[in-house]
Amino acid sequence: MLKDLNFNGLRHFEAVVRLGRVSKAADELRVTTSAVSQQIRLLEQQLGVLLFRRHNRRLIPTEEGARLYTATSQAFKLMSDVHSAIVRQPHGREFVLRASPSFGVRWLGPRIKSFLDQHPDWSVRVDATPEVSDFGTENVDLDLRYGNGALSELHETPVMQDFVLPMCSPELLETLRKTSDDTLEQLREAQLIDSAMAHYRWDLWLNRYAGRSMSIPSVYSLRFDRSSMAIQLAVDGAGVTLESAVLAWRELEAGRLVPLSPKIDVIAYPAYRVVCPPRHTNRRIVRRFTDWVVQEGAKHEAELRTFLEAKGCRVVQEEGPTPGDVGSERS
Repeated sequence: MLKDLNFNGLRHFEAVVRLGRVSKAADELRVTTSAVSQQIRLLEQQLGVLLFRRHNRRLIPTEEGARLYTATSQAFKLMSDVHSAIVRQPHGREFVLRASPSFGVRWLGPRIKSFLDQHPDWSVRVDATPEVSDFGTENVDLDLRYGNGALSELHETPVMQDFVLPMCSPELLETLRKTSDDTLEQLREAQLIDSAMAHYRWDLWLNRYAGRSMSIPSVYSLRFDRSSMAIQLAVDGAGVTLESAVLAWRELEAGRLVPLSPKIDVIAYPAYRVVCPPRHTNRRIVRRFTDWVVQEGAKHEAELRTFLEAKGCRVVQEEGPTPGDVGSERS
């Protein structure tokens, strides 16, 4: 029964699993490591199961521990959301925005200061996560989402197109050009860096634009679920990435990444959009942020088109991948 549960032990247990170490959990909870270990032992005794096994000085949850962590983390998150809602009510001047980690760091982060300067009286929180908001249960004002699927129950405003193309470091491109003048031959020689959460992945792109002239890898030796990691690895010269010019803009502008070839069309399609429940559009801060981000998106889209055209790249407009072609949100 709930009254018999050791909630203090659950709190210590959740922190250990989330942070990976007893010492880190102790620091967060401001207790000693022995106190954390004692709470874990008491919880295991109460439940009658082992919750962890040791591996290379780390505590790895057992099957029972993993099940318990899923439940406790969800419960603590729900309580945290409710607490935030209660605390926010008297003040009402906090604006909560959700965006994917890569987009939040690479695009939104360098630009949002101008919005903050225009609204100094507001507290702004950016929740950088690939998970989409459940507006019915979470305190989120709006999402900046990636994709082109219409959501009938939500109000949405287009922000910006994405521009997808193969890119690599200048040094790698020079090496590949020594092997052949043919772009597909260069791709055969190159290591392909796969962004697992991207809407355009190598298998889809190769099937559409290389056809039968190039086999599609069934397994990629370099595969990441964060665009930032794929972009950085391409900068380091590890291979060719099929990525978003929006996210890789700093590297392209600085010359640390270059288009693989001007012979390859750049795919442009509707991608970034603001979504929220229709009732949220009655909030002045939501309208103001939407207006601001749409202006910033239009400005950057024009900047990207000018840059790509100067490189000799042709931009081809598409509607974007269909839901059957792709996975979930870009991360």
